[in-house]
Amino acid sequence: MSLTEKPCPVCGELVLLGAEKCSQCGTVTGTLLLAICDIHPLKATAISDCRNPEGVQKDSAALKYLDPAYRYQVLSAFQKTDLGSECLALDTQPLQPPFFDESKPLSELASPYLHLPELHQVLPAVYDAWQQSDSSGVVSGANILLLEERSHLLQLTDFMTQNNGTVPMLQILHWFYEMVDLWEMLDPWRMRQSLLELPNLRLDEDQVLCLQRLYPDPPSELTLRNLGTIWQLLLARLSHTQSADLHLLIADVLVEAVVTVEDLRSRLRTLAEELQDTPPPAITMSESMSDLPPNSETASSAEATTEPIDAAVDADDLPTVVLPMQLFSLDDAGQTDIGRQRDHNEDCFSIDTQVAKTHLSSGKAVRARGLYVLCDGMGGHASGEVASQLAADTLRSYFQQYWQQAAETGADAKIPPADIIREAVQRANKAIYDVNQTNARSGSGRMGTTMVLLLLQDTEIAIAHVGDSRLYRYTRKRGLEQLTLDHEVGQREILRGVEPEIAYSRPDAYQLTQALGPRDEHFIHPDVQYFEINEDAVIILASDGLTDNNLLEQNWQTHIDPLVSSQTNLDQGVSKLIDLANQHNGHDNITAIAIRAKVRPNLGQLR
Repeated sequence: MSLTEKPCPVCGELVLLGAEKCSQCGTVTGTLLLAICDIHPLKATAISDCRNPEGVQKDSAALKYLDPAYRYQVLSAFQKTDLGSECLALDTQPLQPPFFDESKPLSELASPYLHLPELHQVLPAVYDAWQQSDSSGVVSGANILLLEERSHLLQLTDFMTQNNGTVPMLQILHWFYEMVDLWEMLDPWRMRQSLLELPNLRLDEDQVLCLQRLYPDPPSELTLRNLGTIWQLLLARLSHTQSADLHLLIADVLVEAVVTVEDLRSRLRTLAEELQDTPPPAITMSESMSDLPPNSETASSAEATTEPIDAAVDADDLPTVVLPMQLFSLDDAGQTDIGRQRDHNEDCFSIDTQVAKTHLSSGKAVRARGLYVLCDGMGGHASGEVASQLAADTLRSYFQQYWQQAAETGADAKIPPADIIREAVQRANKAIYDVNQTNARSGSGRMGTTMVLLLLQDTEIAIAHVGDSRLYRYTRKRGLEQLTLDHEVGQREILRGVEPEIAYSRPDAYQLTQALGPRDEHFIHPDVQYFEINEDAVIILASDGLTDNNLLEQNWQTHIDPLVSSQTNLDQGVSKLIDLANQHNGHDNITAIAIRAKVRPNLGQLR
């Protein structure tokens, strides 16, 4: 056995120290990390000598640990940095909880990573952080920060060199625009130097610009001129003909004719519009994700009682989307479970999608259409499941006919207007209501179901719901948002101005005010909303077995945020959500649908 190997604790197979899993049996053996220490380890007690664990020779430089518990093993020589020093480290106990405790004062090293949640995808995740103490509990003064190791991500410079001649100018403008946003967001933390280190600029698996780590600003003041120099170096990697206007812009930045972030954004926006056949207006996230009815009838409908999705968000706090976006990839998964206490499952879900992929020299494009329906039935054994299945089948049949008729008439593929969606919901209600009437069901014997549905056409989304089944949207910039309001007594009272604590102190607070089936069409008023996907998103449709007790709100970091990455298996992610609900709720049936939609600048509109 060499000093760079160790035996797997399960099968004994030799495993490289940097390997996360044993290749023979799959046992988790470690996690590779980037370790940053704010003072050099030779001047601190932060690095602990290995006292011969596992009988291995003690005198090797590889046998050093960052912590007295001999958990984080040093794998490489320490490199001096502006923050102190850094090295590669291995978590030899990756299944153990981290030392990091957010209730304690934050290390200065960790603070910018933890206080910029909108940059979850851009910055490496904090794996662990602590302030080293000696055996007596006295703080030694060394702060240790362990970050997600990102050396495997492709450098932006390498990508541009390898794809020389095929990188669309609109894509380059998009990256530059993202750099301007990051420049502004990192300014208060004095970390703009992070954008001026070319090896630090990386692309993830979906070609999203991200940073390997943060670098502090130098004593001398940084200006946009420094950023312009980096852009000039990046464009030098390309040999094909480039936009003369972009080079003129960079020249203006270098001579400080453009000195403010807003001026630079405006110039980039103008360049992007000139590259498109139909220049789009500059829109903000709050405008693009608010209630966007496809026709005037929707806007004036008296039944559209739900406020725009982002009405409460200050547009000044949100980044501007400079380019039109197109769908880059679409994945979905669904699962239902009986739970731990019920003897039968009254939940039901349906997924119906059509996805077409096109690969062009300008990049990959995805066209997609989808219908996602989730229903939570009620009405006792052999009734609730009938109602939920009948609703899902009726909705699926209705929209299949709608799309078929649209195709036969040659109509453009568009998201259905609100009146069509409400008609579909009313038909589902009538199908269940007619069965109740035919079988002379009354009172609690009348079956019914909640319903939440999502319609997708490329980047356009329509959602509708009746009852307390919910829909959530998660993006790394905006976090987790509940987009539906439960149709129940407590929520109704809140909308009337009652304080939430008083509204939900009523004994009937959780009684549904709407459901499909028990009553006729005069009592069903589905809420319909529209929004566009302008950033990578995960959308969750869930029955109350998953959402009770604020389960998603409390566990989004561990169970929803990882689903944004294309490297995460969505089916496994939904299974973990079901397991979580069984662990903490389990009193009801549990159903979840997860949709992962990734978008990129629309590179197909180039002249």
